[in-house]
Amino acid sequence: MPLNMKNLFSKSSSKKKLVIFSASFLVFAAALGYFMYEGTKKTVALTLDGEDKVIKTHATTIEDIFEDLNISIRTEDYLSLAADTKIKENLKIVWKPAKQVQLVQDSKKKTYWTSAETVEDFLEEQNIVINEHDKLTPKPEAKLKKDMKIAVQKAFPLKLIDGGKEQQLWSTSTTVADFLAKQGITLTEMDRVEPELKQTVTENAVINVIRVQKVTDVVEEPINFAIVTKHDPNLEKGKEKVETEGKEGLLSKQFEVILENGQEVSRTLVSETKVRDKQDKVVAMGTKVITQQVSRGTTEVSGQELYVHSTAYTADCNGCSGVTATGINLRANPGMKVIAVDPRVIPLGTKVYVEGYGYAVAADTGGAIKGHKIDVFLPNKSDAYRWGSRRVKITILK
Repeated sequence: MPLNMKNLFSKSSSKKKLVIFSASFLVFAAALGYFMYEGTKKTVALTLDGEDKVIKTHATTIEDIFEDLNISIRTEDYLSLAADTKIKENLKIVWKPAKQVQLVQDSKKKTYWTSAETVEDFLEEQNIVINEHDKLTPKPEAKLKKDMKIAVQKAFPLKLIDGGKEQQLWSTSTTVADFLAKQGITLTEMDRVEPELKQTVTENAVINVIRVQKVTDVVEEPINFAIVTKHDPNLEKGKEKVETEGKEGLLSKQFEVILENGQEVSRTLVSETKVRDKQDKVVAMGTKVITQQVSRGTTEVSGQELYVHSTAYTADCNGCSGVTATGINLRANPGMKVIAVDPRVIPLGTKVYVEGYGYAVAADTGGAIKGHKIDVFLPNKSDAYRWGSRRVKITILK
């Protein structure tokens, strides 16, 4: 082989070796640089909106990491460490993005950004206290979601009167009808509510439920009998005899009665039925004249005759004590024959015979008994009414 060809081949081989060495060195240097670059990264554990993730980073601060991840941090977001915290090996970072929710409280709406997990956490975050009577929608344990609507109705006190019974209650209702429905109160057709069902409920209001009932009441009333007198020529004048005893009749009346809270407020007569007829009392009055003298026992005495205006009274009249001016207790002695007189005309204690009444004693007085006027005592009001007002002849016995 010629010398120049040998030299040329030798030089060519050396250059090739140099190129290979240079390339190998560059690859080694690049690899070394890469491993040295990767080796200086710090390992960081991230929890991003509930997702766990581990990254290696050259970022200097937490803020830098989120910039690298193209995540914008709002001031309302939850970040477990401050954004300017320096990155350290095995650092743990938790980030929860804020959600936008709407709070409606007492008809007022407001939008919030929050990173709270539940409705309860959100209310606590906003210092909103819910008591046991307030109405909250949704429930406190509900998970917060984006654009969730949270409604808070604050309860207020009021008084309920149902059928006369009072209760102090709390309400979040808007109308009387809604409040009664929530209390489980049912109304009948006749029941009345004050204020009206459509009225708005307000704090410290008084809701009055008036329970109305319609009932039937049957009452039996006596039918008073009359005293019928007839002349008896066979009976001595001034004497009387009961031929037929009087008996009261009976009338049944049916009423429609309206009750409010158990108290009667109106009564209407619906019908009446006669259960038993009355039987009038028949009294025979003697007309037989024997003598101008009046016989008392076995002794005959003459007497002064007077014509007087007469009325009747009982021991139970208004203002009556039942005891006569001379001390006779008429309530204890309802069968006694007593007349009230003007003592200037007929002295107290005088025994008399009263036409249509019989033998009696002047033992009582009265404010209206003046001059030739007497008041005869009868045991019951019906007899007194029947006596009425009449002119009679009396005989003053000696």
